[in-house]
Amino acid sequence: MRAILSPLLLLLVLALRPTAAGDADYAIGADLSFLRQAEAQGVVFKDHGEARPGLQIFKDHSYNWVRLRLFHTPTTLPNNLEYTLALAREAKALGFHFLLDLHYSDTWADPAHQSIPKAWRTKSHAELVQAVLAWTRDTIAAFGAAGVLPDMVQIGNEVTAGILWPDGRLPDHWAEFADLLKAGIDGVRAGATGGAMPRIMIHIDRGGDSNGTRYFFDRLETYKIPFDVIGLSYYPWWHGALDDLRSNLAFVANRYRKDIIVVEAAWNWKPAEYQKKSGPWPETPEGQRCFLEAVNQVVRATPGNRGIGVFWWEPAVTGHLRSRGFFDDDGNALPVITVFDHSWEPRPF
Repeated sequence: MRAILSPLLLLLVLALRPTAAGDADYAIGADLSFLRQAEAQGVVFKDHGEARPGLQIFKDHSYNWVRLRLFHTPTTLPNNLEYTLALAREAKALGFHFLLDLHYSDTWADPAHQSIPKAWRTKSHAELVQAVLAWTRDTIAAFGAAGVLPDMVQIGNEVTAGILWPDGRLPDHWAEFADLLKAGIDGVRAGATGGAMPRIMIHIDRGGDSNGTRYFFDRLETYKIPFDVIGLSYYPWWHGALDDLRSNLAFVANRYRKDIIVVEAAWNWKPAEYQKKSGPWPETPEGQRCFLEAVNQVVRATPGNRGIGVFWWEPAVTGHLRSRGFFDDDGNALPVITVFDHSWEPRPF
């Protein structure tokens, strides 16, 4: 009797569980923007003690999306067009979907830094709008010509405080910011001729902040910005408890009726952020795995099946941020990499 009931029970669970972007479409993602540089510098990544190409390791553990950032003209970072095209080709050859993260800057763009590219610093607002459109168009066209058109494109990175400061800096320049976003979106459309139109993401950093999220997207809606996906960053030491994330995802899903991706999340496998206070999980390899499992369950339980994915930032990083990665100091894969090994895991009802 037990042998008969068990398969029936399994089928019932599979039938009843939410299927938002079903398992095949749910984005299990990693920002691997530094991976190619790390391997070129001799970093060896290992899975079960065996040295393997980093992308293949993620593919073997059910990852189906990569996120790659692109700077305008970087001088100290590797993420220019040539580098990013090469990494996109490798990822697409393995069957990954591709999210392109456009930083409209020569360096890091985030809520505290949105430095205008050096090449654009003397431009007027109207000229900046045209520059954003042209650069975005030509960038997307270059990916298309290489056969690696992105499946999704971020217009800016963590744009909570705007982009291209001072011209598009918030809260004082909403109209200018909206012009620049629209120019970026128009550039994606112009550059993607001959291929499927990438979905457009607007990404802010307020994973656990419903009030901040509401302020931003309510104001954005008044400018009628056409986009498809809301991206949120969630780092607990900055963005609150897991319940804050859960509450915000529910709020966003119900208010804006758009798909949502937690497009940046991370936890440390050794002490880093919680050396002088207690954290919600231990900063250990097992604590890191539990964090990702918990975040994934919260995303997949988003009302209306609007939670469509989660991305880690950045699992193959080296240097002082290696404590947030998926590999220990000897390059061995940590337990966190196994979270998605079972593709059908039940979601909370």
